[in-house]
Amino acid sequence: MGIDNWVRSVKVSPKLHFAWVIATMAAVLQVSTNFISQAFAVLLPVIQDNFGWSLTAITLAYFFKSIIQAFLSPLAGMLADRYGARRFLLVGACFHVAGLLLLSTVTEIWQLYLYFSVVLGIAQAMFQVNIPTTVAAWFRKKLGVAVGLQQSLGGMGASIMAPVLALLLGNTDWKPAFWLIAGVGGTIIFVLLYFFRGDPESKGLRPYGDTQDDKPIPAPSSPAASKIRTQVFMRHVRRTRAFWNLMAIHHLGCLGHAIIMVSAVHFATTKGVPLAGAAWIVSIYSLASVGGRFTVPILADRFGAKGVMALFFFLQGMAVLMLFWTQEAWQFYLFAFAFGIGLGGEMSAFIVINRQYYGMGPVRMIFGFQQMGSQTGMAVGGLMGSVIFDAFGSYDLAWALSIAASLGGVVCIWLLEPTSRVLVPHWEDDLPAEARPVGAPAPVAGD
Repeated sequence: MGIDNWVRSVKVSPKLHFAWVIATMAAVLQVSTNFISQAFAVLLPVIQDNFGWSLTAITLAYFFKSIIQAFLSPLAGMLADRYGARRFLLVGACFHVAGLLLLSTVTEIWQLYLYFSVVLGIAQAMFQVNIPTTVAAWFRKKLGVAVGLQQSLGGMGASIMAPVLALLLGNTDWKPAFWLIAGVGGTIIFVLLYFFRGDPESKGLRPYGDTQDDKPIPAPSSPAASKIRTQVFMRHVRRTRAFWNLMAIHHLGCLGHAIIMVSAVHFATTKGVPLAGAAWIVSIYSLASVGGRFTVPILADRFGAKGVMALFFFLQGMAVLMLFWTQEAWQFYLFAFAFGIGLGGEMSAFIVINRQYYGMGPVRMIFGFQQMGSQTGMAVGGLMGSVIFDAFGSYDLAWALSIAASLGGVVCIWLLEPTSRVLVPHWEDDLPAEARPVGAPAPVAGD
C-alpha cells in the first residue's frame, strides 16, 4: 500500500473531524520549526560570548534571514497553491534540519549568515506561509477556534523552549547542542508531515462546517489550472485596499515587537540579570501571549477583526513604555507579561481577516505577501535595537520606535474596509473554461 493510500486509511473518531487533527499537528509543527527564530534573543548573548562578534554583526544574521524569508514567502504561497502545501513543507523540513546541523559547525561570521540566514530562511518561508493557511483550508466554520488552537499551543511551546534552549547552551557545547536540536526536532517534523495533508480533498473530505448548501471548493484538475485560478484571484484581490494595507499592518506590528524580541534579553543582562534569568523574559511573554492567541481569532471570527486587532496593537505598544524604567528581574518579568498580552493578539487574526475579506479562495499567495510585510518588519526591527545600542549605548530610542510602529499599525487598521462582506465574491466568473470546476456553470453574460 502506498503512503498516500495508507494515510487516507487512517481513521479518527467519527465525532472528530480530521480538520482538528490538522490544527493540532500544525501547532506542534509551528513550535518545532520556529523556536530557534523565536529564541534568537537567547542565542544573541551566547554567540557574543562564544565568538566575540559585535551585537550588530550577530543581529545581521537575523536581518538577512528575515529578508530572505520575506521575499520568498509570496513564492512559497504561490507554489503551494499550485502544487500542494505538503510537498513544500517537506522541502522546508529538509532545509530546516540541514541548517541546524550546519549551525553546529560555525566558526566564522559568514557561516552564521549562510546557515542561519539563508538555509533556515528558506525553511521558514515554507513553514510560516503554509502551516497556518493549511489550517484555514480545512475549516469553513469555527476557523477562529482552529487558528486560536494552533496559535496558542504554538505560543505555549515557545514559552517552554526558550529556557530549555538557554539551559542546553549553558551546559553543553555549541556543536552537540545543535546536533540534539536537529535530531529531536527533525524527527518530530518528519513524523508529523507523514500524516499532514494540505487540504480536505486529499483525504476525500470536505472542510469542517461544510454543508450541502455550501459551494464546493474545487480540487484543481492540474497545476496549470491552479496557476490560472491563482492569477485571476490575485488580479481581483490586488484591487482591494485591504491587500496593500494588511501588508503594511503586518510590517508595522512585527517591526514593533521584533525590536523587543531580539533586544530584551540582552538589555536585561546589561542590568545585571543572568542569562538564565533573562531567558525567562521570552518564556513569560510567550506564555502570556497564549490567551490572546486563542481568544483573538475567536473574537475576530465572531465580531469582525478590525476592532480586535486595533486593541491588541495598542496594548503591545503601550507595554513597551515600561522598559524606560525597568531595572530588576521582577520588573522585566512584569513587562514581559504585559507585552505578551498585546503580542499574542496582534499576530493571530490575519488568517481570520483574510477569510472575512477573501472567502475560500486560494489565499496562500496573499498570506505570502503579508508575510513579506511581516518579515521585512522583523528584519528592520530585529537589527534596529542592536544598531542603536552599539551607536548610543542605550536602547531608549529603540523602545520609542517600537511604540511608534505599533501605534502606526492601529491607524492603518482603522483604514481597512469593513469585514462584514467578502470583497471579491465573483472572482470565479472571470475564469476561463479550463480552470473551472468540473460541472460548474459558465457565468451568464451581464452578471
